[in-house]
Amino acid sequence: MTGKRFMNAVSNSRRDIVQLLLDILAETGSDHCVVGGLAVNAYAEPVVSLDLDVVIAAGDVGKVSEAAEAKGLKTQRFEHSVNLTSDKSDLRIQIQTDARYQEFIPRAVTKDVLGYRMKVAALEDVLQGKVWAYLDETRRKSKRQKDLADIMRLVELHPGLKKRVPVPIRRSLQ
Repeated sequence: MTGKRFMNAVSNSRRDIVQLLLDILAETGSDHCVVGGLAVNAYAEPVVSLDLDVVIAAGDVGKVSEAAEAKGLKTQRFEHSVNLTSDKSDLRIQIQTDARYQEFIPRAVTKDVLGYRMKVAALEDVLQGKVWAYLDETRRKSKRQKDLADIMRLVELHPGLKKRVPVPIRRSLQ
């Protein structure tokens, strides 16, 4: 089974939503990078997730949202994100609109992730995003535990990153 087939099977997809998003980003010429758990999968052994977190150049979020709606995706706007969903998939796409993530875009690299060729935040930026997520006490505890596990996965495979992890989180990793 290919990575794409696996991803679509796990997300109960009757439509390849990941490819649809990548096509929309290409068609709109929107600079972007993948962050979050899927980005961690680009640098560590893959773990299944039904979330795809992406940062899009701030000026392009509107046209990407419009193009997504035109292709049948539902959009929902929140304080720091725009969420895209489809009734043809359990995959949830979250466009991260927190301005801190914009600096990740120029450092992004193209990687193969579960059979998809996509721009992924640089390793250090993926770690920083996970640190921010873990430190956000408004997030559900279960999500924060997953963020901590993702930080651990990155540090175990890339020990040089440990010095970038804040001391209180480093203690949690031991």
